[in-house]
Amino acid sequence: MAVAVLVILIVFVAQLTNSATAITRVGTKHMDADTQARTVLDRFGFDIGRMIRRNDLDYYIKGAAAYTGHGNGHGWGKKLTGGQQGSDQCAFFASVPGYYPQSSGQGPISLVAYRINQNSTTATEPYLQLQRMGKGLLWNGVVTENPKASTVYPIVFLPNTISGIPSWSAAVNDDNSGQSIDADYEVVGSQVFRFEYWYLLKSGILTDVPWDQAATPAHTWLNGWTDVQAIAVAIAVVDPRARALIPSTTLLDIASDLDDFKTAPGRGIGGQKKVGDIEYRWNTVLFGDPADLANTPGILNRGTTTAGSRVPREVMKSIRIYVRYFDLREQ
Repeated sequence: MAVAVLVILIVFVAQLTNSATAITRVGTKHMDADTQARTVLDRFGFDIGRMIRRNDLDYYIKGAAAYTGHGNGHGWGKKLTGGQQGSDQCAFFASVPGYYPQSSGQGPISLVAYRINQNSTTATEPYLQLQRMGKGLLWNGVVTENPKASTVYPIVFLPNTISGIPSWSAAVNDDNSGQSIDADYEVVGSQVFRFEYWYLLKSGILTDVPWDQAATPAHTWLNGWTDVQAIAVAIAVVDPRARALIPSTTLLDIASDLDDFKTAPGRGIGGQKKVGDIEYRWNTVLFGDPADLANTPGILNRGTTTAGSRVPREVMKSIRIYVRYFDLREQ
């Protein structure tokens, strides 16, 4: 009898220990994701806070279909099959230090860009990781120390654009070509695999166009961000140990299933977008709708993405979604 009781106690303690270990492991993954997200969003907020807002400068951001600047990604509501990238991209001038091409003539302004690396030829780091470019610019009129080097540009003003400067091509490209390679990029979010942004206008409207199209008369251009109250950013973060369990193609399929702002359904009156809609939609795609799991099971309960890629439950449980608004009035 005593032996039987001892066996039961040993089994009970073992199960208790295993449960505690599993809970601790999940908690640690979430803390790691929280730390990464906080660091990334703080860095983005720092750059946005020092972004130079003028009506004679170019910004490589997403907007209306006829807008020359565009952030790639799903910006116009197209999926990857439509020939676009899996995440948004942006580039702007900011009063922050960067990597300078020479030691003399360094100015206070850098070209800053954010993107999820889409160079699939590597299939490893930094593929599907958040990168930041900090290209330090020289003062106007500075003589290049190395005459044989490619042209070093200072800040440019309209009608010159960021995409029009050949040496800045990586700020506006994100593919397998040489135009997407630049040594001034560095990984700032190794766990971040999805990046989306949109705008909160001063009228209270959430939109992917950075000016008020509902104004009378309707506004048609950025005009120094005069209509924008805040810039919103959403990121998806996966634990590196879970990421190692799936191929990069599967992670790309997960990123593709996360709606862009354009196609995400709004929960306001008449389908209007509300604060929290993107976060809600992404979590529903990943984990299902608790109120209607039969029709909206999510990748977690279905076990596959819409493209058919199989995803282990442990991988899905390690993904976290974060959203933050950066108020331009406070910058």
